[in-house]
Amino acid sequence: MSEDRFETLAIHAGQDPDPTTGAAVVPIYATSTYVQQAPGVHKGYEYSRTDNPTRTALQTQIAALEGVDLGVDGGCIATASGLAATALIGYLLEPGDRIVLPDDAYGGTFRLIAQVLSRHGIKWTAADLTTAEGIAKALTPDTKLVWVETPTNPLLRVVDIAMIAEAAKSVGAMTVVDNTFATPYLQQPLSLGADMVVHSATKYLGGHSDTVGGAIVTNDAGLLEQLRYLQNATGPIPGPFDSYLVLRGIKTLGVRMDRHCTNAAAITDFLVNDPRVEHVWYPGLATDPGHATASLQMSGYGGMVSFTPVGGLAAANALVTRTRLFFLAESLGGVESLIEVPASMTHLSVEGTDLEVPESLVRLSVGIEHVDDLISDLDRALG
Repeated sequence: MSEDRFETLAIHAGQDPDPTTGAAVVPIYATSTYVQQAPGVHKGYEYSRTDNPTRTALQTQIAALEGVDLGVDGGCIATASGLAATALIGYLLEPGDRIVLPDDAYGGTFRLIAQVLSRHGIKWTAADLTTAEGIAKALTPDTKLVWVETPTNPLLRVVDIAMIAEAAKSVGAMTVVDNTFATPYLQQPLSLGADMVVHSATKYLGGHSDTVGGAIVTNDAGLLEQLRYLQNATGPIPGPFDSYLVLRGIKTLGVRMDRHCTNAAAITDFLVNDPRVEHVWYPGLATDPGHATASLQMSGYGGMVSFTPVGGLAAANALVTRTRLFFLAESLGGVESLIEVPASMTHLSVEGTDLEVPESLVRLSVGIEHVDDLISDLDRALG
């Protein structure tokens, strides 16, 4: 399988025809337990909290797409949500350990680290991870984990993964990269030195806004074993139907990401040249501060676009209620386009902190509809 290209792996990795029936699609194994031949003697499965064949197929598929091959499950742990994956990684830490996270991290990640893990003795520092000076200033002897988003949510800053991984290793810390926005189709952080990759599979991997899931990927067998133990001990597992939905979604990931990227680039061009728009954030812009790094470590610039309209918060709030094709909703990465105001929606938890985002910033998750229709929708909504 390692010789196959991305689109082929997405359809075939971990998805051999069912040996009993010949079914071409991995079955939904809706079972909680498995019959054993003798006490402790079984066919690889004993209880579905520990593992399930549908989940195994998904884990193999995601690991292959991130460039890992560590046996039947690859190097992936599929979880109940992206935040469940984040929490599992948090369980690797001890009281007194420190996490360095981006100073514009996703609101849910910040809430979990700053308001939940911190109650158990985990310390944290928010830093500008886009510069060598920023990471160097943040690293301390008690740093055990550097949490990277690239592109970040919602300001779409680009972080040099190789630079961060090297800096983290200098103090004995691990690097985790949230690859949700880029997906493994556009970026493979493990090949750039990251220790773990995390996904909200709810987003682009699933791709259809019909399931919630997460994943952790690593090429370190020892780390994988620790994570499997922690998952079995704490229980944040995806059910077989959710696993099936993400499996199905990933089969078209490459095709969808091509359209997401093409549409986002065209919409960015429209917004940049519109006098009703104050500022646009998109790593595909030649003027974007992260453009050069994105061009080196990504094969495309993604389907997320952020901007501020002229007129501030009132204009932003009016805009997001006037679109017809861009649904006003949280989440992202589905085939349908979404629009939101992060400061009052997905990033409300960072209000009043150093991670606070501009109140009038509008975030677009650009879908795969016809781009001319999407541009017309925004043009009308801008007023």
